Amino acid sequence: MRLTTMTDYAMRLLMYVAQHPDRLCNIAEIAKVYGISEAHLMKITHQLGLRGWLETVRGKGGGMRLAAAPADINLGAVVRSIEPDFYLVDCLTRETACKLAGNCKLTGIMSGALQSLMQYLDAYTLADLLPPDAVEDKSYVPIAPPTGPYRRKSDVASSTPSQLGPL
Repeated sequence: MRLTTMTDYAMRLLMYVAQHPDRLCNIAEIAKVYGISEAHLMKITHQLGLRGWLETVRGKGGGMRLAAAPADINLGAVVRSIEPDFYLVDCLTRETACKLAGNCKLTGIMSGALQSLMQYLDAYTLADLLPPDAVEDKSYVPIAPPTGPYRRKSDVASSTPSQLGPL
């Protein structure tokens, strides 16, 4: 199995933002650090914001920050929310008409392997990916969002992550 590039970049983005809780981070700086296109990161930031992993602030001086403490961001949940599918083999899709249906145990074995992977990821949080000095302060308090007449409620994505259950 191979996770998509989008999931890889989403994890990198979350790790970078988690290491800078005292300020808003922006797409340009993250793109430069990782050598990723800004357009690609913009799509990923949008998805992470929609799913409630990031809060985004538009406008001059805007950027992004974590929507929760790193210890509260479960890796399995992030992967489930970003990956488009988990079809390790074609027969796991509902649309595939397999000629071996009823005589093959591959589907069950692959489903079990995937379930084990996701259970393993579920045991870790974003805090587990960070350097030790980045998580020493257990009282995570993100910076307050800017205030003023230029800021609308719609400027901040504040939805919460959906409860993503097992596959």
